[in-house]
Amino acid sequence: MSRVFAPRSPRAAIVGVAESDLGYTPHRTVLQLQAQAARAALEDAGFSFDEVDALFCAGNWSWSPTLTLAEYLGLRPRYSDSTNIGGSSFEAHIEHAVAAIEAGLIEVALIVYGSTQRSDRSRGRVSPTYRLTEQFEGPFGLPTPVGAYALAAMRHMHQFGTTSEQLAEVAVATRKWAMLNEKAMMRDPITIEDVLTSRWIAEPLHLLDCCLVTDGGGAVVLASAQRARQARKPPVWVLGHGEAHTHATIANMPDLAVHQAAIASGQTAFAMAGLRPEEIDVVEIYDSFTITVIMTLEALGFCPLGEGGAFVSGQRTAPGGPFPMNTNGGGLSYCHPGMYGIFLLIEATRQLRGECGPRQVSGARLALAHGTGGVLSSAATVLLGKD
Repeated sequence: MSRVFAPRSPRAAIVGVAESDLGYTPHRTVLQLQAQAARAALEDAGFSFDEVDALFCAGNWSWSPTLTLAEYLGLRPRYSDSTNIGGSSFEAHIEHAVAAIEAGLIEVALIVYGSTQRSDRSRGRVSPTYRLTEQFEGPFGLPTPVGAYALAAMRHMHQFGTTSEQLAEVAVATRKWAMLNEKAMMRDPITIEDVLTSRWIAEPLHLLDCCLVTDGGGAVVLASAQRARQARKPPVWVLGHGEAHTHATIANMPDLAVHQAAIASGQTAFAMAGLRPEEIDVVEIYDSFTITVIMTLEALGFCPLGEGGAFVSGQRTAPGGPFPMNTNGGGLSYCHPGMYGIFLLIEATRQLRGECGPRQVSGARLALAHGTGGVLSSAATVLLGKD
């Protein structure tokens, strides 16, 4: 059951965003990428490291990422959070940081991520050991995470009639946005046919249905309302937020065709903000795979369950279409260093500031950033607005 909120004045805002070098960075460590992004985000905000009193970080490269990163950056935060629920972690960090601000515990939070996944040539699993609940998946050859998403895609196709052509619509539209972003890794045009003739990775998902594997890092600076008014650029207010998770393994997903965690997080965020899906001007949705996008659009209420394929058809989400989505090129074409959620927040903020050049969505005042983690396991939704 969703919670009921009365819309309220925003208590916190994003005041700085930045990414590090992206793509293939064998000359840089994870900490170096994180530090590069953190410095640039604080510069964007007009703040210094000395003003940071909270550090948020997620990643599977350290037993305690906040301790390691704080030491590297020379920070002594009085509040830290290393919650890791996969790609949605950073949207969840926004929620946690807002709660800490409202409790009077902090004023300025720094949220940071970095990964050298491409340079490491790894999906991050370093041993063949499995948790008890994974006993029916990995040991029998299910590739993670693509095999799990393929199961969800196949079920969605069976239950609702979704087609491979409709999945391909997402990849093609996202690539069109990437062609407008000079930082995107993949900028060559592709067609529906290109997606359908790219090799199978896990049926029904083709190569071009799958996100990139890159290096990179990102950072977001969140501040209390009072501090946000002192920032270098106009604040981007956090209007609503929500998070949820339903399972860890795909065998335990309540319904393979329905992203129930996203339903819960979206309902909470929209209720808190007092907004409806149709009021959002620009949408940034985690696109680990094309099916992720279709299921998330349905779960968040942009279209009815089962109609996501039809919703994205006709290049509805491409530049010039009526539903601007994943405007930097997304995880499918821009970058995807292991976990992508922080880049959703970066792009949503830049769109509301009007900083996106040829890919700028005209008149954007309200944005949604939604992360998905694990195998459709976790979800976190953030609604943003400008004055």
